[in-house]
Amino acid sequence: MTNRKVGKATICRWDKLLAFNDQAKFLTLRATGLSPVSQWVWVYERPVDLEGLRRFQRNLGHGLLGRRIERSVLRFARHRWISTGVWSDIDVVQQARPRAELIDWADERAQLPLDPEWGPGWRLDVQPFSDGSTGVSLAASHCLVDGVGGALAIAGAIKGDAGDLGCPPPRSRSRLVAALCEVRQTVADLPDIVRALAVAIKLGWRRARNAARSRSSLPLAFGAGEAVEVPAIVVFIDIAQWDACAKALGGTSNSLFIAFAAKLAELVGCRRSDDGRIQVGMTVNDRGEGDLRANAFSLATIDVEPTGLTTDISGVRARIKHALGAQPAATAESVRLLPLIPLTPEWVARKMADKLLATPSVGCSYFGEIDPLVCRPDGGAADSFFVRGVTQHVTRQIVEQVRGMTAVSGGRVGGKVSIAAIAYQPEDHVSKLHLRELAAQTLAEFGLTGAIV
Repeated sequence: MTNRKVGKATICRWDKLLAFNDQAKFLTLRATGLSPVSQWVWVYERPVDLEGLRRFQRNLGHGLLGRRIERSVLRFARHRWISTGVWSDIDVVQQARPRAELIDWADERAQLPLDPEWGPGWRLDVQPFSDGSTGVSLAASHCLVDGVGGALAIAGAIKGDAGDLGCPPPRSRSRLVAALCEVRQTVADLPDIVRALAVAIKLGWRRARNAARSRSSLPLAFGAGEAVEVPAIVVFIDIAQWDACAKALGGTSNSLFIAFAAKLAELVGCRRSDDGRIQVGMTVNDRGEGDLRANAFSLATIDVEPTGLTTDISGVRARIKHALGAQPAATAESVRLLPLIPLTPEWVARKMADKLLATPSVGCSYFGEIDPLVCRPDGGAADSFFVRGVTQHVTRQIVEQVRGMTAVSGGRVGGKVSIAAIAYQPEDHVSKLHLRELAAQTLAEFGLTGAIV
């Protein structure tokens, strides 16, 4: 860190500032109360090595997960990263549970309180099962790390790379020094802020005209209402079988994953566009070498026609290619608005929540080939593994107003393709058992077989 002196105060010329999109993620969390979580789950067909896990946990605490968010003093400036300090020990349950309750246990762990500002921002849990196997869960606030960043942090911790991110300790500056730093940074950001204001005014006029022509939507209701349990399952498919299916249908592993997600969403009864297509939001990894952002991805939208998906996915492959090519232009407008995030109060964000939470019919995160090192948290290779995204504090009112939730995550590791799916439709409630049946039907329609848990 480089500093310069002003009287007796020290003004930071560089600080561990949140990227604008990370501050936007945090603002959305505080405005809506909905807390997105990344979760990694390992299953060992044996007891785990607790010393190995504790070593893994210590190393995690020095990587991307070893930080928290400290708000700006001035309320209109950029927040910064600070070191976590002390983190809690691994929660090791002594009482064994039936193996059939694996997903129930993972769901419970994913719903335990996490907070990227006050902590804990992440937690590591261990659960023995009655057949002698053991589950390990790592759950982390999405405001700290996304799926790809989490995999990098996990691999680094397993390798023993306990590097120091250089984040300062909490409240390491006086309020005067903090205020001077934040004013200086805000002044430096002024050109981007002015350009963002110009874009916002232009968009405001355009949306005002569109709103005048259409019926306005009801405001979303947060902080109250009946909490709902969103059913979740995981499917494991042999990689060789999966790749053979993708080739036979004229696609790739990526396009088969999108097609599988769209077909499952069709069976679940997700919302569709007027022409009957299913809008799939596909995460696109934007993380570069040495990228320390918590969230380094964008969203590409693909309109999928569900008819004929199980016999030909070449059209899906072409649509993915087109969406990826159009991605820079599609996101350019929203990127130009990001410098306004630090200036946005939570009450304003709350009124804009319908825009912040506007999502495609199906959310898809496909990680492709996952580093096998990620599967060794206690030092030995786990027998199975999956990664997924979960949202905490979901209420029936929210699900009804966003017209249902369907999300699918997947990756390739250990000779298997894992597909983790969640689905909730308020009009026709999908139970966990029913979701398993629909997943089995989806597998059968593609001519695939797999284990569903």
